[in-house]
Amino acid sequence: MKAFLLAAGLGTRLRPLTDQTPKCLLPVGGQPLLEIWLELLGQHGVDEVLVNTHHLAGQVRAFSRSWDKSPRIRLAHEETLLGSAGTILANWNFVANEESFLVCYADNLTDINLSKMLTAHAAHDGLITMALFRSSNPRACGIAELGPNERVVTFEEKPTEPRSDMANAGVYVMRRQVRAMMPETQPADIGFDLLPRCVGRMYGWLWPGLLLDVGTPTAYEQAQKVVVGLSRTDTILRDGEQAGHHAC
Repeated sequence: MKAFLLAAGLGTRLRPLTDQTPKCLLPVGGQPLLEIWLELLGQHGVDEVLVNTHHLAGQVRAFSRSWDKSPRIRLAHEETLLGSAGTILANWNFVANEESFLVCYADNLTDINLSKMLTAHAAHDGLITMALFRSSNPRACGIAELGPNERVVTFEEKPTEPRSDMANAGVYVMRRQVRAMMPETQPADIGFDLLPRCVGRMYGWLWPGLLLDVGTPTAYEQAQKVVVGLSRTDTILRDGEQAGHHAC
């Protein structure tokens, strides 16, 4: 199993922390977020990960050289940011022979059960399975409306009048047939440019556990508290036993 781990963001909202450290290497509970993701992916059968780089890429290269466990890391440097969908398209050869592959945003802290998500994906023939969570602020998120059998019947990024509270969690399983739906222009974004094209051909999968976007100082501080609290009760990376912590 292969995965894209999208990690090239500038982290502007986290400055000055990201002036000297790329966002994906900021420590959460004393462990780089990128390492947390690699361990999670490895636990669920992923054996190779493509990590895109841009800001302070040398630090990510140094980390990848020190990583000697599964999954293997492949780096893809972007002189100009390609956007989340643009990264997938530019590196399509990485997954061209895969029936399905994962796409994850590296600035989320989560204990998502990817094995269960992959099982749900195998139960339908849609192009995408999108992890969802219930948002208390749906206007700030990408919002899906689900029909029968969890099929996504509408999707809108940051809607002014949300049709539901089911928000995009930034974790996807995609079939290789999604290539035909990819926008050819760059930069291109998954939420704005790809997912609306796939309405009716993708399915939602609700994750009730931990999901926290650490992209702001407040959320980053909250992530530290969450990890400390979970470690005290030995529940981190379990199957959603603890209450969810959510943000878009």
